[in-house]
Amino acid sequence: MPAMPRRVLRASLLVLFLQQAAFLACRQPSRLSRRSVRKAGDLEIPVAKAELLKAIDAFKQELNRSDLSIDFGVKGGELDKKDRAPTNLVASGAFRRASEALAERAEEVLKKVELLSGAPQQEFLKEFGTERAATDCLLHGPWRLLFTTAADATFTRNSTRGTAKVSNVVDAVAGTVTNCVDFDSGAAECLRVRLTAEAESMSRLSLMFRYVKIRLTKFFGISLGSRRLTLTLPVPGPFLTRIITFFTRKEPPKPYFDILYLDDELRVHKTGQGNVFVQEKMSTPPPYV
Repeated sequence: MPAMPRRVLRASLLVLFLQQAAFLACRQPSRLSRRSVRKAGDLEIPVAKAELLKAIDAFKQELNRSDLSIDFGVKGGELDKKDRAPTNLVASGAFRRASEALAERAEEVLKKVELLSGAPQQEFLKEFGTERAATDCLLHGPWRLLFTTAADATFTRNSTRGTAKVSNVVDAVAGTVTNCVDFDSGAAECLRVRLTAEAESMSRLSLMFRYVKIRLTKFFGISLGSRRLTLTLPVPGPFLTRIITFFTRKEPPKPYFDILYLDDELRVHKTGQGNVFVQEKMSTPPPYV
């Protein structure tokens, strides 16, 4: 057999190489796609999110069946007796005292939160406090509360303060956070708590209380009809805080929260007092922010 010309040999080897590369490429995509999906523990994130939301639905159903009652102040169970911080309803045993089933549902939610918080960390607070935050910071915008262990954000039909819708509006450009409570009935129509915020890291947001606004439908028990009265209550500033610290010799804790998970639909964070919040993005913010 005559020898194969070198030019033909090189062409044949090139064709063989390309065929092999194409064959390997056809086998790789599924493996690569599996690697590219972010995980929350042993679960893919969409699955972990779905399980968390399912657990929250079960908790809400049990909460509606329970006789849990949270009212204002230490006496009502809203604030901790020692440090006046919002009571953790899981750690304090309040959920369990109301119902064993309610406590179990709450603990199941926290287990799902732990799984989701195991997802790879991201730059959650990227561009916070800048003009680009409106488009580049996922935290920017209004958020509706789905679940919390914090007593001050829990409103039940068995309490004198009644039920309410709780939300939170983050202006990542201005660096402000507004906690919103819209009561379903009663003398107070809504409550707005304004805070300023600063990113300490890509996952921690430090907070400073500025003022509280209360919008009333009644004043000293007298109905205002279609009119509303808004009271603005300033929160003690840094100077007064320093005076209190001087006399008590105790530095007050600086409020903050750590973001455990965040995307354009769901947000999970934990406060410095250990309370967990799960929130979903709203299409429009509540009024009077």
